Amino acid sequence: MPADHVVPEGRIPPDRQFAATPQPDPTTESMLTEWLLGSSPVAVMVYDRQLRSIWQNAAMARLLGLSEHDRQGKRLVDVLDGPDVTAWEQQMRQVLLTGESALAAEIHGRAVTHPEHDRVFAVSASALKGHDGQVRGVCTVAADITEEYQARQRLALLNEASTRIGSTLDVIRTAQELADVAVPLIGDWVNVDLLDTLLEGEEPGPFAEGVALRRVANQSVIPGAPEALRQVGEVDFYPAHSPPVRCMATSRAILHRVTDPAVQDWLAKDPVRADSFRENDFKSIMGVPVCARGTVLGVAIFLRRSARRFTDGDRLLAEDLVARAAVCLDNARRFSRERTAALGLQQSLLPRGIPQQPAVEAAYRYLPAGGRTGVGGDWFDVIPLSGARVALVVGDVVGHGLEAAAAMGRLRTAVRTLADVDVPPDELLTRLDDLVLRIADEDGGPGTTTADLGATCAYAVYDPVSRTCTCARAGHPPPFVVDADGTAKQVKVPVGPPLGLGSLPFESVEVPLDDGSLIALYTDGLLDAHKRDLDLGLDRLRTALARPCPSLEDLCDSVVADMVPTGHSDDIALVIARTRPLDTAHVAAMEVPADPAAVADTRSWALDRLAAWGLDDHSFVTELVVSELVTNAIRYGQPPIQLRLLNVGNLICEVSDASSTAPHMRRARLSDEGGRGLLLVAQLTHRWGTRHSRQGKTIWCEQPIRASS
Repeated sequence: MPADHVVPEGRIPPDRQFAATPQPDPTTESMLTEWLLGSSPVAVMVYDRQLRSIWQNAAMARLLGLSEHDRQGKRLVDVLDGPDVTAWEQQMRQVLLTGESALAAEIHGRAVTHPEHDRVFAVSASALKGHDGQVRGVCTVAADITEEYQARQRLALLNEASTRIGSTLDVIRTAQELADVAVPLIGDWVNVDLLDTLLEGEEPGPFAEGVALRRVANQSVIPGAPEALRQVGEVDFYPAHSPPVRCMATSRAILHRVTDPAVQDWLAKDPVRADSFRENDFKSIMGVPVCARGTVLGVAIFLRRSARRFTDGDRLLAEDLVARAAVCLDNARRFSRERTAALGLQQSLLPRGIPQQPAVEAAYRYLPAGGRTGVGGDWFDVIPLSGARVALVVGDVVGHGLEAAAAMGRLRTAVRTLADVDVPPDELLTRLDDLVLRIADEDGGPGTTTADLGATCAYAVYDPVSRTCTCARAGHPPPFVVDADGTAKQVKVPVGPPLGLGSLPFESVEVPLDDGSLIALYTDGLLDAHKRDLDLGLDRLRTALARPCPSLEDLCDSVVADMVPTGHSDDIALVIARTRPLDTAHVAAMEVPADPAAVADTRSWALDRLAAWGLDDHSFVTELVVSELVTNAIRYGQPPIQLRLLNVGNLICEVSDASSTAPHMRRARLSDEGGRGLLLVAQLTHRWGTRHSRQGKTIWCEQPIRASS
């Protein structure tokens, strides 16, 4: 039955009435009060109507560090300092006015006896009423929950850190995220310094007498961080005796007041830092080593201006925070190391430049993937072919990282080898497809499919004599051609399957090109940089390629600026070539009868052409070469037979016939009457080879034209 509920007399039945309760003995009441409140582990304080202390138990005395004499007659604000204390007194005043209790409040403050320690108290207040029902005072009950509060704060901060730190695989950004989380919850100032080897992706080495660390993060409670002695990217040197180096050498956190001898010795030898500490009124310092997987990567420095020094609780929190960040930093370091290695491998496998070509002028752009995706497997090449022709190729290997870069190198080498054999574009892709299948069989582990090791490729061959471009593609975006009048259009090349599927044919298409036309090949990273619709990307690329520019280099820059955003997630390769006019006067051809007597006529015709071109210095070698190649074609080949000479920076001699049988150079024995013709050709010319076509084969050789000619 509630205490304030009164039962009228005469309403209680006789059999339910209790005997009259005797009046309590005041002595007994005093003893009960002492037993229940005085010896209670719960801190209790009684205030009068002016909210001045009139009684406290032993637990409250221990909580505040005040004796009964020191506490008597004082208000709460006299013994406890903090932003919540005044507000709590207002709640106590409301209890006096209303008689209603205030339960489970949380106040932060510092006892005047221990101003260096922040405390958190859980408090409740209830009204003390007399027999007349009037409120005579307030009783408060308090408990020190500082440790519980700090544990909650630590968990909350660590939870926040898990979402804010390590959002990227960038070392500097990760360090800055650590500093941002730590200020102001742990310190008024935080800086993170790392070993230079970390930023370069290398393994850290042993410490010397002192250590130079690279500043990677600064953060302050003051906007702009004016306290910074070093800006991000600058080097700070810490001598061997300094607390930061001791912290790194022992892999243990250090906590000091600035007035401690260890800090004073350090500052005495670094007057600039000492002035900064004095001007910014720093009073405490804490250093926490940045360690991950047994490796010391650097140090995080925390500074405070308040008289409240760093505690073991602060140390535990900072260590947990830095440990989480250190793992992210080490992951970023390892990623940087692998990315550096992959970039180095990739750069070594890509062309270092485009050689001068008589058939085309070419320019290119290659942009590695940004962000955490790593280096991809995009590649490109411009390959000189026989007959003044040139091959343009771009490709894209599935995946990122070292494996993709290595696979890209293998495919680029294979394309160059097949291009030297001079196979048509569709046949080249067929052979490349077989190679990808073999790589998948040899290198793929359990569960690996050819799709995991697949690639796409586009291959185009431009012939300046016929002014045609032959293209084929394997799962790759179509090439673009820009006519001399500025009209850009896709080359309608039948799309073949990606490399690595096997058993499906590839088709090629031949398109005529005017002099001064542009051919553009690219990887899909240029189209889906914004994950845009493919058709929209192709339309944007068509518009970008049609824009007039002074040079191919400017056009490449313009296309990249239009198509590629900052922070693209895929590699991008772009090759643009402009066809060059080939003077028809520098190309000569004659039909050769299948008669050994015609060899003399071909020699005379060739010498006449050299004389017309002013290349008499090359007459002797050319006469021998023509004689040998034409004789072989008449003897072992099939008509029709054609001799062609090209003066395109090099002197090219070609003999074609309808036979598909390729000649082979062999070592002739002393008794052999023949078999030395190709050996002579190989010895006297710069290079030679054979290419096949649907009409037969062509044997060709090149001589560099001497400057005197």
